[in-house]
Amino acid sequence: MSYLPRGTVYGTLLNFRSEFEALRPQMDQAPYKAPPRAPVLYVKTANTFSPHGAAIALPPGVADVEIGATLGMVMKNATEVAGCVLMNDLSLPHASFFRPPVKFKCLDGFLGVGLQVRPADPATLRIEVRINGELRQTVRFDALVRAPANLLADVAGFMTLGEGDVLLLGCDAPRPRARAGDRVELHSPALGTLSNTLVAQAS
Repeated sequence: MSYLPRGTVYGTLLNFRSEFEALRPQMDQAPYKAPPRAPVLYVKTANTFSPHGAAIALPPGVADVEIGATLGMVMKNATEVAGCVLMNDLSLPHASFFRPPVKFKCLDGFLGVGLQVRPADPATLRIEVRINGELRQTVRFDALVRAPANLLADVAGFMTLGEGDVLLLGCDAPRPRARAGDRVELHSPALGTLSNTLVAQAS
């Protein structure tokens, strides 16, 4: 039986150095005028969950979506991680990370979820992203703004994660894009394969 999260899934913004540096000039502008000091989180709501093999429908008028290959740390309790799972944090393309991204990230089906949760050290893992069989991105987790243990500790400073909650490590930039008809495959030697096909939503 395919895994689906039992708790809340929290995404993390600006945790890849490439993404952080690309947006660094905007961080000094109003209203913030400084880089964030704490992790910037958002929620992937339950309506976004798409198991391995499921078709993901793109709403009318959406030409393409950003592919967000990432790892989810599944919590055993407030401080311990049960294991990691592949996740595809889909998003509508957008220019600003300084507003709540719910309308870009929480459309129906916009979180591909890997088959299994497995014990793993995130810093040693990589994800290969293929679209229609073509390698488009390789994501590594050994040089994050906040390493997994540090991210957990910093999040624990302002909220408590519960059993079954999932904390995503963030998405590298630039992100590949895909459109209706494309088959998107994420593969990690340690965690297996997550595959979904994008389709046009029926009118």
